[in-house]
Amino acid sequence: MSALPLKSVFPNVSSLVYGCMGLGGGWNSNAICAADIQQTHEVIDTALQSHINYFDHADIYTFGKAETVFGQVLKQRPGLRDNMYLQTKCGIRFEDGKGPKRYDLSSAWIHYSVDKSLTELHTDYIDVLVLHRPDPLMQVTEIADTFHKLKAAGKVRFLGVSNMQQHQISALQRVLDEPLVVNQIEMSLQKHAWLDESIYAGNQEGKDINFTPGTLEYCNQNNIQIQAWGSLCQGVYSGISTVGESNAIIQTSQLVATLAVEYNTTPEAILLSWLMRHPSQIQPVIGTTNIERIKACSQATQVSLSREHWYALYVSAKGQELP
Repeated sequence: MSALPLKSVFPNVSSLVYGCMGLGGGWNSNAICAADIQQTHEVIDTALQSHINYFDHADIYTFGKAETVFGQVLKQRPGLRDNMYLQTKCGIRFEDGKGPKRYDLSSAWIHYSVDKSLTELHTDYIDVLVLHRPDPLMQVTEIADTFHKLKAAGKVRFLGVSNMQQHQISALQRVLDEPLVVNQIEMSLQKHAWLDESIYAGNQEGKDINFTPGTLEYCNQNNIQIQAWGSLCQGVYSGISTVGESNAIIQTSQLVATLAVEYNTTPEAILLSWLMRHPSQIQPVIGTTNIERIKACSQATQVSLSREHWYALYVSAKGQELP
């Protein structure tokens, strides 16, 4: 397996990312409790012991509680910070007294979000700041100036994006004086429009595929790490009951289980290794808080699917043969 693009800036970065969206007790107004803090201790320890040292946050995860509870652990055990890379995202604002749910990549909001994340996470710097969603009102020169100031202040080391296509990334990159390092998009065996786009290039059957062609190639050519959110398909192929599901989901779940036995690994590892087999050097983000599933995911780095098994999974998930 070829080296991840991120290794050019983080030489020992892990092939998997731990996504912290599930920490903090859930998407509710409940206060963080001792059990939430204990769970976060266990999750961090398990991830690090499983050779996963890259942690992905966002200021909105569990309404801000994910960063807070993670920060409580770092406050209690500050030495952990030296053993990990921290990434957080900003730019999504929920409905409030000022307006509806919206995206905000203005300088004022980015500065506010970074300062809040630093406080909540109990850290002096963020390794990678990621712009969570493209904001139609964003001014790329304003973003570039904001990042320059944050970096000069030692608050942020690198900048990345999420859910952006190649033209948006290119427009931003043209005004930055250093390269973007990450693009995080939804990619999985179940959500495979990113892959269909290449299969149906120039084919009438692909006219309605909602993905921007060339994004993966652009990221590869510019050494931008592609991260896959939703990589475990919410458990649909690896544990959740398939009763009442489509034939494609049932058959794919069975195939995943069969291959897990054949490769002497776990269903989670099969799903992640399917993504990692793609030459785009995808870095999957796993969001489970289940300790055993984190361990199961870590086995993905030891699996190299054959070309035939990779295609078998893809065709099974599509529910139809390729054109």
